[in-house]
Amino acid sequence: MAIKYLKKAIKTPSTDDSKTRTVVQNILSDIEKRREEGIKEITKKFDNYDGEIIISKEKIEEAIKKVDQKTKDDVKFAHERIMKFAEHQLKSMNNEFEVELSKGLFAGQRLIPVNTAGCYIPGGRYAHISSATMAITPAKVAGVKTIICASPPKDKNGAHPGIIYAANLCGADVILNLGGIAAIASMAYGCFNNPEVDFLVGAGNQYVAEAKRILFGKVGIDLFAGPTEIAIIADKSADKEIVAADIVGQAEHGYNSPGWVFTTDKSLADYIMKRIPELIDELPEGPRSSAEPAWRDYGEVILCDNNEEMAVISDKYAAEHLEVHAAELDWWLKRLKNYGSLFLGEETTVAYGDKCSGPNHILPTKGAGKYTGGLYVGKFIKCLTFQRMTKEANKIVGATAARLGRAEGMEAHARTGDIRLKKYGHSNK
Repeated sequence: MAIKYLKKAIKTPSTDDSKTRTVVQNILSDIEKRREEGIKEITKKFDNYDGEIIISKEKIEEAIKKVDQKTKDDVKFAHERIMKFAEHQLKSMNNEFEVELSKGLFAGQRLIPVNTAGCYIPGGRYAHISSATMAITPAKVAGVKTIICASPPKDKNGAHPGIIYAANLCGADVILNLGGIAAIASMAYGCFNNPEVDFLVGAGNQYVAEAKRILFGKVGIDLFAGPTEIAIIADKSADKEIVAADIVGQAEHGYNSPGWVFTTDKSLADYIMKRIPELIDELPEGPRSSAEPAWRDYGEVILCDNNEEMAVISDKYAAEHLEVHAAELDWWLKRLKNYGSLFLGEETTVAYGDKCSGPNHILPTKGAGKYTGGLYVGKFIKCLTFQRMTKEANKIVGATAARLGRAEGMEAHARTGDIRLKKYGHSNK
């Protein structure tokens, strides 16, 4: 293979991990001890907010009135597609069953939703209205009993009205004016008279991601997430301008958001390396301040000899978002194995998936696409097993378990089989 880096990143998404870890651990430890007092203090410090934490029904109604009708219509459009996709995912999951594995030995599974879920909705520089639909909708479809969501205060009035509207529409039971580590800790520790959540989901910055990682075990989490990523596979048939625009479209997420291009066409590579900085320069100041360092420090362009080489390097990176701008899309669909979500053909783009097209936008990063997919309805459902058996079935199963227990040196295990064999009149040989 002759894979050549025409542009190589000088940083990786893990560059700042150790510094972030220390900051987050210290704050979580403080909040665990001081609870609501610590949460209010950090919210005042970082978000300059000291208003109500739990958003009242009256405040929700006020926020809804502030959202223009077109935005409401767009949120409903997105919600309908995300809900429909989640409902089809739920139908595709294996049903509950019970099977006789051997005479008298029955085993099965039950599919039970988690009781309480916490959904984090990013705020900050951008109002991530779509993240509310993405996080809350599959939980609702799964049948989660209580859904608590949190989003950072936008100003003295609390979270962005559009986020509050979307969260309420999608079925959140409690909405919190909290952001960052404080929000994650509040949901995990059950502060402000809310129950401790069983499962935490949602995108966020590196501090949110690290807080979820540290708390994993105490609570379940959707996935280990880092800065958003995009990779594009492009051959000579690709529209160069669209490829460049799509890289820039994701670079505005943040200064550490990688964008990678895998191509077999040197002319395309040369074009986008020239064009991407130009497109970034044309952005408004806010998005430009994120996109410029993201492309400079984390962007890569990799030239390959053939499609198979592009597939190999793509599977190695396991990008969160993977676009294919190439011929024979069905070949790519069957060949590619590692990614968060796949966008086939120039007609679709990551931004569609981010906002409204249906599949979830909370996806694995930092190579996690090699072992997991993104958030979906099944993440909120526990697959629990059960078993039952007859006394007669103990004749074989009990004796086998007792022998294996002794082979492993676990005498107490073995004797739990012995006592049943004796009671049911079976030999333990």
